[in-house]
Amino acid sequence: MAVAPADKRKIVKKRMTKFSRFQADRFKRMNPAWRKPRGIDCRVRRRFKGVTLMPNIGYGSDKKTKYRSPTGFYKFLVRCPADLEMLL
Repeated sequence: MAVAPADKRKIVKKRMTKFSRFQADRFKRMNPAWRKPRGIDCRVRRRFKGVTLMPNIGYGSDKKTKYRSPTGFYKFLVRCPADLEMLL
Protein backbone atom coordinates (compact mmCIF):
# COMPACT_ATOMS: atom_id res chain seq x y z
CA MET A 1 0.00 0.00 0.00
CA ALA A 2 1.54 3.29 -1.14
CA VAL A 3 1.49 6.37 1.04
CA ALA A 4 -0.20 9.38 -0.58
CA PRO A 5 -0.14 13.01 0.55
CA ALA A 6 -3.30 14.28 2.24
CA ASP A 7 -3.48 17.39 0.05
CA LYS A 8 -3.83 16.51 -3.63
CA ARG A 9 -3.26 20.02 -5.05
CA LYS A 10 -1.19 20.21 -8.21
CA ILE A 11 2.14 22.00 -7.75
CA VAL A 12 2.33 24.84 -10.28
CA LYS A 13 5.72 26.33 -11.05
CA LYS A 14 5.39 29.63 -12.90
CA ARG A 15 9.00 29.53 -14.07
CA MET A 16 11.37 26.57 -14.08
CA THR A 17 14.57 28.24 -15.33
CA LYS A 18 16.70 30.28 -12.95
CA PHE A 19 16.95 34.02 -13.35
CA SER A 20 20.49 34.61 -14.57
CA ARG A 21 22.38 37.86 -14.24
CA PHE A 22 22.20 40.28 -17.15
CA GLN A 23 25.20 39.84 -19.53
CA ALA A 24 26.58 36.92 -17.48
CA ASP A 25 26.63 34.88 -20.69
CA ARG A 26 29.05 37.39 -22.26
CA PHE A 27 31.74 37.38 -19.59
CA LYS A 28 33.33 34.33 -17.99
CA ARG A 29 34.42 36.35 -14.93
CA MET A 30 30.80 37.27 -14.11
CA ASN A 31 28.86 35.04 -11.71
CA PRO A 32 25.49 34.00 -13.25
CA ALA A 33 23.68 34.44 -9.90
CA TRP A 34 21.01 37.13 -10.12
CA ARG A 35 21.92 40.72 -9.30
CA LYS A 36 19.52 43.59 -9.88
CA PRO A 37 20.73 45.89 -12.67
CA ARG A 38 21.16 49.48 -11.46
CA GLY A 39 22.47 51.34 -14.50
CA ILE A 40 20.69 54.48 -15.67
CA ASP A 41 20.39 53.23 -19.27
CA CYS A 42 19.97 49.50 -18.56
CA ARG A 43 17.37 47.87 -20.82
CA VAL A 44 16.65 45.12 -18.30
CA ARG A 45 15.95 47.54 -15.45
CA ARG A 46 13.70 49.60 -17.73
CA ARG A 47 11.86 46.38 -18.74
CA PHE A 48 12.14 46.67 -22.51
CA LYS A 49 10.61 43.95 -24.69
CA GLY A 50 12.87 41.06 -25.66
CA VAL A 51 15.44 41.44 -22.89
CA THR A 52 16.26 39.39 -19.79
CA LEU A 53 13.34 39.12 -17.37
CA MET A 54 13.72 40.37 -13.83
CA PRO A 55 12.37 38.36 -10.89
CA ASN A 56 9.37 39.89 -9.13
CA ILE A 57 6.71 38.84 -6.65
CA GLY A 58 4.44 37.45 -9.38
CA TYR A 59 6.74 34.45 -9.88
CA GLY A 60 6.16 33.23 -6.32
CA SER A 61 4.65 29.83 -5.57
CA ASP A 62 1.18 29.18 -4.20
CA LYS A 63 1.22 29.49 -0.41
CA LYS A 64 -0.41 26.09 0.02
CA THR A 65 2.08 24.21 -2.20
CA LYS A 66 5.26 26.14 -1.34
CA TYR A 67 8.29 24.10 -0.15
CA ARG A 68 6.60 20.85 -1.22
CA SER A 69 8.60 18.15 -3.01
CA PRO A 70 7.39 16.79 -6.38
CA THR A 71 6.05 13.70 -4.56
CA GLY A 72 3.67 15.94 -2.61
CA PHE A 73 5.34 15.68 0.80
CA TYR A 74 7.28 18.18 2.90
CA LYS A 75 10.81 17.58 4.18
CA PHE A 76 10.98 17.12 7.92
CA LEU A 77 14.17 16.68 9.92
CA VAL A 78 13.79 14.29 12.86
CA ARG A 79 16.15 15.23 15.70
CA CYS A 80 14.75 13.12 18.52
CA PRO A 81 12.15 10.36 19.04
CA ALA A 82 9.60 12.95 20.16
CA ASP A 83 9.68 14.47 16.67
CA LEU A 84 8.88 11.09 15.19
CA GLU A 85 5.93 10.65 17.55
CA MET A 86 4.60 14.02 16.43
CA LEU A 87 4.45 12.80 12.82
CA LEU A 88 2.48 9.65 13.65
